[in-house]
Amino acid sequence: MNMQQPYRIKSIQEYHKILGIGSPEHPMISVIDLSEITPYQSEESIKVVFDFYMISLKKVDAGSVHYGYGQQKYDFDNGILFFIAPNQVFSFKADNDFKSSGKMLLVHPDFLWGSALSKTIKKYDFFNYAVHEALFVSEKEEAVLNGFMANIEQEYHSHIDTFSDSIIISQIESFLNYSDRFYMRQFLTRKITAGRILDQLEQILNDYFEEDDVIHKGLPTVPYVAGLLNCSPNYLSGVLKTLTGRNTQQHIHEKVIEKAKEKLSTTTLTISEIAFELGFEYPQSFSKLFKSKTRLSPVEFRASFN
Repeated sequence: MNMQQPYRIKSIQEYHKILGIGSPEHPMISVIDLSEITPYQSEESIKVVFDFYMISLKKVDAGSVHYGYGQQKYDFDNGILFFIAPNQVFSFKADNDFKSSGKMLLVHPDFLWGSALSKTIKKYDFFNYAVHEALFVSEKEEAVLNGFMANIEQEYHSHIDTFSDSIIISQIESFLNYSDRFYMRQFLTRKITAGRILDQLEQILNDYFEEDDVIHKGLPTVPYVAGLLNCSPNYLSGVLKTLTGRNTQQHIHEKVIEKAKEKLSTTTLTISEIAFELGFEYPQSFSKLFKSKTRLSPVEFRASFN
């Protein structure tokens, strides 16, 4: 196992230096032309942590590249869009003949300070997706996103005035909103893959509650089921919400209620015994969840069968 410690890159200027390009014109924001940089070549994956946001919209022109912990290999013509937030570990390894084109947007959190986006940027779940869950954009979508990149680049290259920061931030926000829309399109157009995820989740939850040691393991968590499905928790919830209108936690709760109804209507187990069998530490927590989902207490639900 590669136990290499991630290298922390603290500033955009430092990253420019590592990439072998000139200093950024603005210390807190930069748009980089990916065709002008040469990826670092190494036998092992390079792990880094950024202190700033990184948004990459690229095409693989030659060779292949491996991203993320799973080291998935990518080699395709359409644009790849992925997002990295500050303090996330990012790993990268490129083949010797790897070449790419496109744009990379770097934004330091301090640039957003005091703006509405500094708070709302956390709502964009794709910053917490694994890199292998990147967005595959169409040519039209790529053109839209490149337009925002060009506007941002033009603005900070121009004379900086009192309007500059707000104009750039509005362009970043529009970029993120369109990315959200395009991710939704990807979820919908890849229904077969998404449907398999939903089927696998259903099987995982069924198996989980059939195991005898569920009492000791407790309720299944979102990170647990996401790990079994090889998805990041946020990506899994995004897929499920698009398909069913419910996120992963809600799916887990639905399965809990389904199993609870079965036990309440077909066994003589007490409410406490049912709660413990379903992995609840406290019966009160079980009763509260059950009533919130069914509008009946477990006792009232059981009485309806008598």
